Amino acid sequence: MSNTVIEFNNVGKQYILGTIGTGTLSQDLNRWWANIRGKEDPYLKIGETNDRTQKGDSRFVWALRDINFKVEQGDVVGIIGKNGAGKSTLLKILSRVTSPTTGNVKIKGRIASLLEVGTGFHPEMTGRENIYMNGSIMGMTKTEIKGKLDEIVDFAGVAKYVDTPVKRYSSGMMVRLGFAIAAHLEPEILVVDEVLAVGDAEFQKKAIGKMQDVSKGEGRTVLFVSHNMASIRKLCTKGVLLNNGMVSYQGDIALTIERYLKNNDSSENHKRIIDNIQYIKNGIKIYSISINGTEDSTSVIKNGQRILEIDITGHTDEEMRYDIMLVLKSKEGLPFAIYAKGHYMGDIRVLPIGDFHFRRNIILPEMLTNGLIYVDLFLHKPGVEYQMRAPDCCILESEGYVKGFGHAIIQSNGGFECLNDEEDSTC
Repeated sequence: MSNTVIEFNNVGKQYILGTIGTGTLSQDLNRWWANIRGKEDPYLKIGETNDRTQKGDSRFVWALRDINFKVEQGDVVGIIGKNGAGKSTLLKILSRVTSPTTGNVKIKGRIASLLEVGTGFHPEMTGRENIYMNGSIMGMTKTEIKGKLDEIVDFAGVAKYVDTPVKRYSSGMMVRLGFAIAAHLEPEILVVDEVLAVGDAEFQKKAIGKMQDVSKGEGRTVLFVSHNMASIRKLCTKGVLLNNGMVSYQGDIALTIERYLKNNDSSENHKRIIDNIQYIKNGIKIYSISINGTEDSTSVIKNGQRILEIDITGHTDEEMRYDIMLVLKSKEGLPFAIYAKGHYMGDIRVLPIGDFHFRRNIILPEMLTNGLIYVDLFLHKPGVEYQMRAPDCCILESEGYVKGFGHAIIQSNGGFECLNDEEDSTC
C-alpha cells in the first residue's frame, strides 16, 4: 500500500499581471469557447517564466509550471528558493487557497496551514472563539477541541489574552496562537510558511521542537518554507528547490541546501576568481589566479585529495615583501582554518620588480566534511599591510573525508602543512 499523502501532477499556476481574475470578458469567452469544443485553453500556450529580475514582454506569467513530486507519510520536506520562486504559491495551492491553472494535487488527510499572520482568524472573535472555529473547519467536534484547548493556550503563551479579540493581538501573538492551533489539532499534514520568522527566538525554538515531535513521534507530514537554512537543515529530511516557478532539484535536504547556496553564489558577474579582487596597494596587478588548476570560482576537492594548488601571476612596480594568506569558511561565513605561514612563522618572501609567478601547494586539514567551503585569499606583508584581498573568491566543493579526530590543528604552522619549498614553487 502506498504511503504517498501528497502528489503534485504537472501543476502550473498562471497569473495575468495587473488584473484580477482572467482579465477581460473577451478572454473569458475565448476560454469558454475553447472548453466547449474540447480544445486547450488558448492562454496556456503563452506566458513567460516567472523571473522577477527581468522585464517581460507578456502580461501572462507562470508563477508555477510543471511541478511534479510526491511526499510520503511522515516526511518533513523543506521547500526553499529565492523570493518569487513560487514557494508560497505552491503552499496556497496545496492548502486550497487558490486552484492550479493546470494539473492537479492529490491529498490524503486533513491539512492545517499557517501561511500568513492571522490566517483563518476572525479579527472580531476572541482567541478562544477562533480556536473553536478553526477546529470546526478541520472537522473536529467541540469535545475534541475542548480537550486540546488548555494545551494550545499554554503553548501559545496567550493565557491572559485568550478572551480578547485577536484584532488587538500583536503579529507575534497571532503567529503563536495560529501555530499552536495548527500543530495541536492533529492534522495529518502541517503546512508552515515563513511566518515563524515573526516570532521571537524562544518561540521559534519551541515551534521547531513541536514540528519535530509531530513528524517523528506522531508520524505526521510537515511542509516547511523558510529562508533560515539552519532551521531547514535541523528540521527537514528532504528538500524541494524551486527556481523561477519550476522544480530545480528534489532529494536529500543537505544536497538541496548546497545547490541553493551555490546557485545564489553563481551569478554571471562572478565566474572567475580574479573577479573578486580588491587592490589595497598601488603598483601591483594580478593577471590570473587558479585553484586546483582552474581559474573558475568553483573548484572540486575529490574524496581523499589533500593538496590545494594555488597559482598566482601578476606584475609589481616595486620590490614587494609578501606572504599569502588563505581562509576557509563554512556556508555561514565562520572561518575554520587559516593558512598564514608568514604571519605565524615569520616566513616572508620577496618579489622583485616586474612580472611574477608563484605557486603554493597547501595540505588541507585532515577533517573536511561533504559540502561547500568558501575561500578568502589575501596577499599581505604580515603585521604591516595588505596588498590584495579577494574575499569569497572561490567555492570549494568537498566530496568529504573525515579523519584525525582528536588532533588539533597546529597554530604555529598557520593551520596547515606546507610542501615543495622550491624557488619557483614556494611555501
